[in-house]
Amino acid sequence: MINWDREADLVVVGSGAAGMSAAIVAAASGLDALVLEKTDRIGGSTAISGGVVWVPGNRGMAEAGAPDSPSAALRYLEQVIGPALRRDMIETYVRVSPEMVDWFNSQSAVRLAPRMYAPDYQSELDGASQGGRALDPLEYDGRKLGRWFDRLRAPLPQTMIFGGMMVSRADIDHLQRAFRSWTSFRHAVRILLGHARDRLRFARGARLLAGNALAARLLRSAVDRGVRFETGADVTALLSDGGAVIGAEAVIGGETVRIRARRGVVLAAGGGAANAHIRAAHVPHADVHLSMAPEGSAGDGLALAVAAGGTIGETVANAVFLTPVSVDAAGGKRTLFPHLILDRQKPGLIAVNSAGRRFVNEADSYHDFVEGMYRDQGDGPAIPAWLIADSRFVRKYGLGLVRPAPFSKRGFIRSGYLVSARTIDELAAKVGVPKAQLAATIEAANQAASTGFDPTFGKGSSGYNRYLGDASHSPNPCLGPIRTPPFHAVRIWPGDIGAARGIRTDVDARVLDAQGEPIRGLYACGNDMHSIMGGSYPAGGITLGPAMTFGFIAARHASGNSPRGSEKEKTA
Repeated sequence: MINWDREADLVVVGSGAAGMSAAIVAAASGLDALVLEKTDRIGGSTAISGGVVWVPGNRGMAEAGAPDSPSAALRYLEQVIGPALRRDMIETYVRVSPEMVDWFNSQSAVRLAPRMYAPDYQSELDGASQGGRALDPLEYDGRKLGRWFDRLRAPLPQTMIFGGMMVSRADIDHLQRAFRSWTSFRHAVRILLGHARDRLRFARGARLLAGNALAARLLRSAVDRGVRFETGADVTALLSDGGAVIGAEAVIGGETVRIRARRGVVLAAGGGAANAHIRAAHVPHADVHLSMAPEGSAGDGLALAVAAGGTIGETVANAVFLTPVSVDAAGGKRTLFPHLILDRQKPGLIAVNSAGRRFVNEADSYHDFVEGMYRDQGDGPAIPAWLIADSRFVRKYGLGLVRPAPFSKRGFIRSGYLVSARTIDELAAKVGVPKAQLAATIEAANQAASTGFDPTFGKGSSGYNRYLGDASHSPNPCLGPIRTPPFHAVRIWPGDIGAARGIRTDVDARVLDAQGEPIRGLYACGNDMHSIMGGSYPAGGITLGPAMTFGFIAARHASGNSPRGSEKEKTA
């Protein structure tokens, strides 16, 4: 007989997009939902992410005159995922995710809008979309959160400017053109004055973008629905009876608390990307691998599931979702920067290995780029590798942590993060690559820039490449010369933005045991759930899309209201 200290209908472990989605839908279905968050801030990795939600066939695409079909999305995913594809999970996702978006757009403060030009990452494959499947959360005014704003996880400091101001790429462009364009001047003044106003009241700006806007909108929706939150809640065990999970044990405020979960427990604790032991066992080059996952993503949900009889999925392509990462150690403090979409794709940058040769298409996705770092080129390792650009490039686009003009790069040169030299030979000596080879590599890149054709790796040859290049640059938006001294380099390492390897579930997000049977009362979603993408990365938003969708599904199942009803549920 368990002596319960607290009760709820649905207990959710973790407060990212997956966990909050489950809690919101459960509350809307009449359930009492309680979210237990291990850290002192709400939002998980969602709050520091780009916030993109990938949903093929969403209503917004049809309304914009570019309808999508489930069959096209399935054809595309079959090719990218390959043998690791679980058809039941993928078909469920493609079918239910548009319903999930419609529900949140109409029943909550979440607003997701399709980005009509945003190609899938393998944009030339059959079934790929050139836009619309990637949904962005609309900008949000953090002041609407009231006292909850201070409890929301802040974005990474290195992604903000002026002491806590979030900016988009469009904002940066307007700030750079503020004294050359009346439109840009007005935009710059509006956001700067708004930020100054916010700083009189808050520790950071309240104009929220990207993943922070999504987390804020989810938090607002959860609070409005009466969802309860406990931060600093370390869940140490799941409690079972007769093979069914009926509650959780957690340490809250230094006390052990037993919480009854009348309808079940949802594991959405962020996966195990921040766990060094998990990385050592499943991630290549773990000794130098740099994870961007927040500290709470330490594998707690995976351990809880296994202790309750659940199983972990097999690593197929990758155990984590990859990105190149640079690190600045100024002042004895390590600051990491994920090179996702702001620099590698722009004209006038190349990546070279230890032999001074290019080894990959720099404009491919961050995930594919690191897979390129893994591959043996036969002439020298690409771990670490170097991003090489000239002064013109850095002034216009920035380079990693180094922001574009008018921001200064001097501090990064002093810390050693940005290696600078007056000549190519001097740069080669400083980064430790052969001088003649680096000069030859840059000469070949300059020749490719003049013709608009990269014969080695095809940079700028795909729709996805060109989308993230510079549309104002010709003949190829991704190819530009490296000629203007001083020349610059930033060292990069393999890293990740979250876990792909996680808990095995069925189409209702129920955790599966070793026999493939669902454990009653136990669900998993988000990065705790084994990725339906099989360790591949088909498009931006393929973590948050499934996270919200299977959180939606888990809550509907727990409340007895599965979306459109699965065959398993009809016969259970």
